[in-house]
Amino acid sequence: MENCIFCKIINQEIPSYKVYEDDKVYAFLDLSQVTKGHTLVVPKQHVADIFEYDEALAADVFARIPKIAKALEKAFPEMEGLNILNNNKELAYQSVFHSHVHLIPRYGKDDDFSIHFGDHSADVSKEDMQAIADAIKEQVN
Repeated sequence: MENCIFCKIINQEIPSYKVYEDDKVYAFLDLSQVTKGHTLVVPKQHVADIFEYDEALAADVFARIPKIAKALEKAFPEMEGLNILNNNKELAYQSVFHSHVHLIPRYGKDDDFSIHFGDHSADVSKEDMQAIADAIKEQVN
């Protein structure tokens, strides 16, 4: 894609701190460095988000995640955990519309990164849960 910053990074038109590259993916440090080692894994094929993936692209991209995660763990033995985050569409906080997966090393509870999910289980009946599951199940091909 012509004006895509990640395509320009992949094509070496914009510099990056590359940590991994093969014929399918490119991984580089996120300039924000939410935590030390915060890495983005992007498919070389331009797709806007997860909704544009086919099975082959998903297999190619997500098969590389453990390899890069293990490299982070070896590079930073003080790392205590890792968040894997993928935002899709603007409402879900996607800001660059070339699909990418964040690997965010965690160093402790005070490392300035958190994700909090609210518990809404009391608001949803068993019947509602079954209806939600059925609606999704009908659409899985």
